[in-house]
Amino acid sequence: MEIHVDILDTVPVTHNVRHYRLKRPKGYNFSPGQATEVSIDRDGWQDKKRPFTFTCLPDADNLEFTIKSYFDHSGVTNELWSLGAGDKLILRDVWGTIQYRGPGTFIAGGAGVTPFIAILRHLNATGKIAGNRLIVSNQTEKDIILRDEFEAMDGLETLWTVTNDQKSKLLQERIDADFLKRHVGNFDQNFYLCGPDPMVKDLRDFLEELGADVSNVTWER
Repeated sequence: MEIHVDILDTVPVTHNVRHYRLKRPKGYNFSPGQATEVSIDRDGWQDKKRPFTFTCLPDADNLEFTIKSYFDHSGVTNELWSLGAGDKLILRDVWGTIQYRGPGTFIAGGAGVTPFIAILRHLNATGKIAGNRLIVSNQTEKDIILRDEFEAMDGLETLWTVTNDQKSKLLQERIDADFLKRHVGNFDQNFYLCGPDPMVKDLRDFLEELGADVSNVTWER
């Protein structure tokens, strides 16, 4: 299935991240944490598919993606940055494995936080955010996506760490086994992971070594 959808507007989030808000096709539904393959509806780009997670609430009037653009090569995300109201994207069937299974700790690397946005927004909107924690690693403080929004969610505990920003007053540690021992401690809970593949693999290994039940660890497969 391919659906051609109008971009309504784009909204800056960080220096290289934007919200892309789209007209919602009738009957097009998703659950928080799910994604679809997206293409740009321009000559030469229609067949270049990339997976992006919906970041709006599931009952929102319009659709939204929150996408980081990589300007170091002429790929899809770089081309997306040139789009605006009136341009079109191509959406496909909905899929995804990161779905909420109960309170726990969400751990993300950089733009890996995007699959968590709709989940946490939905929990916040329905009064079920308490008991959840969000830990995110970025290179610099200015890279943090939706920091103010997450920190304003009453009941959500947040922990930010940066790995290449000596001027920042935030925690400056990589998320490794020692980090998890000191900053998580309780491994008898749900964990949700998303980020670069090597990071997610390492986190799964660390959590298992520290006693977490593998069946309680959810990641995008």
